[in-house]
Amino acid sequence: MGRLRGKRTHHGHDPHKHWKTKRREKDIDQIQLVDLDPKHRAKLEAQPLNVDLPGLGQHYCVECARYFETDVALKGHWKTKVHKKRLKELKEPAYTIEEAERAGGLGREERRSKIVSMGEEGAAEKL
Repeated sequence: MGRLRGKRTHHGHDPHKHWKTKRREKDIDQIQLVDLDPKHRAKLEAQPLNVDLPGLGQHYCVECARYFETDVALKGHWKTKVHKKRLKELKEPAYTIEEAERAGGLGREERRSKIVSMGEEGAAEKL
């Protein structure tokens, strides 16, 4: 008896990728820069009725970018670990393009004046 042939058909069928892209959330920097703006936040919290959204689009958590069926479910969500972790993530400043360029070695280094550096060297020599 010979070996069985390997799988040569049905490439590209990945159910994990399907669900990952279907349930895609907003990025943290997008929530920080756009959604938490007071004008935009007021619009998100007072949305018109929409039959396609859970709870007709009336119960929305701005920090997590999620809709809920009822107000009780939304208030219960505020007490969960997931929501509290998201609040902690949003306290950190957003990752900017300038920071990415500096990490890649493309940005300008912020240099201190020579007078300050000379003063620090002199203090180190005295010790």
